[in-house]
Amino acid sequence: MENKGFILWFTGLSGSGKSTLAEYLTPILRERAVRVEVLDGDIVRTNLSKGLGFSKEDRDTNIRRIGYVAGLLARNGCCAMTAAISPYAEIRDEIRAQTENFIEVYVEAPLEVVESRDTKGLYKKARAGEIKNFTGVSDPYEAPVSAEVIVHTGDESIEVSAQKILDYLVSAELVR
Repeated sequence: MENKGFILWFTGLSGSGKSTLAEYLTPILRERAVRVEVLDGDIVRTNLSKGLGFSKEDRDTNIRRIGYVAGLLARNGCCAMTAAISPYAEIRDEIRAQTENFIEVYVEAPLEVVESRDTKGLYKKARAGEIKNFTGVSDPYEAPVSAEVIVHTGDESIEVSAQKILDYLVSAELVR
């Protein structure tokens, strides 16, 4: 039986653990014969969305591009994991409406936790006014109201968070 393609859409604040979870889950899914591609927000911005800024319009364009590529991958039997902040519910819902198997994973972590993990110093710069339109500081983050999976990376291990996601994928018959 051929695996169904699906999008595993990680959303959450910068530093919440989206990319870390995607990297952690990739070999686990591959062991289960799932073809996986990760569309990391930072990497996509460099290659697919070069030149876009961080205005709402540019963010929406970036997320639509990620959603388009993820949809192509899913349509062709892959698991497309996206790890981008994707702060606006309207755009996430737009992509959900275009995809048969869209699984939204809210990677929830309190602001104080993500700020303490801030290896790039982005929150510090945003608080100092050096970075404009920074999600969670000077720009809003609209948390999902009906995510298929919610993980709390501020107080649960990566193993626990990953297992919640795997359990959902198995129950949805997307992964064996």
